[in-house]
Amino acid sequence: MGLDQLKRGKAPIVLNTVGVTVSVVFASTIYTMLDIRRRVDETGTLNPTDQVLMGRHMLEATLEGFMLFLGLMIDRLHHYIRELRILRRNMEALKKQNGGLRETKSGDHGSTHYDSNTDYND
Repeated sequence: MGLDQLKRGKAPIVLNTVGVTVSVVFASTIYTMLDIRRRVDETGTLNPTDQVLMGRHMLEATLEGFMLFLGLMIDRLHHYIRELRILRRNMEALKKQNGGLRETKSGDHGSTHYDSNTDYND
């Protein structure tokens, strides 16, 4: 319910902006990692500074990637849950409408019947 209210108004613009910003930072991190890798291929050695930078960028890229993935999954799950809620509401309305049609078709002679053979004191 709260996420549904959050996605109304200005929130989609903010969420899209944050998503794009994280994607750009993710791409920048990957580019920097590839730049370090190219430097290592040219020189043939990996100095300690590049090792630390590569590790930091690897952790940063992992965090950003997981964040983007989980954000996408939460958005899709919210979308499917909202659709499911709408379908259930429509199904309940159809059941009520169908029940009303059955009552009008059966008329008054479809009211409760008393079966004298049934013992309710079991």
